[in-house]
Amino acid sequence: MYPRYYPFPERFISSALQEVLPIFPSQHLVRVLILLAFLLLLPHPGITEEKIPAADLIVDGQQIDLKQEKFQILFQELEHDHGFSKTELDALFQGVTLNRRVLVLMDKQWEAKPYFQYRPLFITDAVIKKGKNKLQEHKEILDRIEQELGVDREVVIAIWGIESHFGSHTGGYGVFQTLTTLFDAYPRRSAFFRKQLLHFLLLCRENDYDPLVITGSYAGAFGQTQFIPSSFREYAVSFDGDARRDVFGSIEDILASIANYLHRYHWVLAAPLYIDIGTELKSPELVDANIKGRKGLVDWQQVSKTQGVSLPTPPDNSPLTIVSLEKDPTKGGGIRYVAGYPNFQAITQWNNSNRYAMAVSELAEAIKLPKN
Repeated sequence: MYPRYYPFPERFISSALQEVLPIFPSQHLVRVLILLAFLLLLPHPGITEEKIPAADLIVDGQQIDLKQEKFQILFQELEHDHGFSKTELDALFQGVTLNRRVLVLMDKQWEAKPYFQYRPLFITDAVIKKGKNKLQEHKEILDRIEQELGVDREVVIAIWGIESHFGSHTGGYGVFQTLTTLFDAYPRRSAFFRKQLLHFLLLCRENDYDPLVITGSYAGAFGQTQFIPSSFREYAVSFDGDARRDVFGSIEDILASIANYLHRYHWVLAAPLYIDIGTELKSPELVDANIKGRKGLVDWQQVSKTQGVSLPTPPDNSPLTIVSLEKDPTKGGGIRYVAGYPNFQAITQWNNSNRYAMAVSELAEAIKLPKN
């Protein structure tokens, strides 16, 4: 649908024209201009469509072409497999437009920041203070959560604080338009957002939500939990006695849904999250594990022996991840290494960033400390 975009340098064209126009006779000028126009359309060496930010391919508010094959296949699936009527789909998708802003933001993920810059985005004195208050305010709900789901209360509150600032920041992007935009115009993850769009329409029908009213993040996450649609359908629970899973206004459902997600990834109550293991890694095995990220698992006893640190035994003697965290260069810089325990790894199932898991862990620690 969108034109191919090859960023042939404008300054090259400009300088080329300045060079050639004075020396070519006027009868050859048209030929020169045609040649330059042809060069402009050629693929620039080393640049592919995949590397061009999706936002550069569209105009904000551009109407989506629903006649594209990918949309026709989606509509057929919604009708034949999920029972949506053509009338329903026409009413939903008629006139839907692209939101360029969500495409811009998708290529500016916070998790790409070094940890010394990432951490202050979420952990501040004000957030810690509010987290402590929430811990007391919802004590009875959190007691039930620990008893029934086995997830530490401080971690539940920390994730709530980071995801939506305890419900006050849930996002202002229309989720339907966002997911449709990303399906249509974000080729790198188009298949993922197609899946999320389908899940979103299903969950709205299941829970009697209007798809055109729900707002959320630029990536299609919504509610105080900031679940993406597939996560809502899989992990959201009702904890307040009714049958509706409400991650917008029911504190019981919100906190229990966060806990249920971690519970499903084998959270162990009161088990360690992480342990500091120094400012350098002392074996190639640990270096390799660090490079592999979440998949780089190492036996905990090997970590203890190699780094010369005493480590608590993980649940079921499970292996650990090796996490590197950048320190502020104005305060000495360097790298801080930690060993991520199974509970830490469970947090990375929520958000597959070690920086995110570390921010949750440190915020939970701060919230747990007694008030001064």
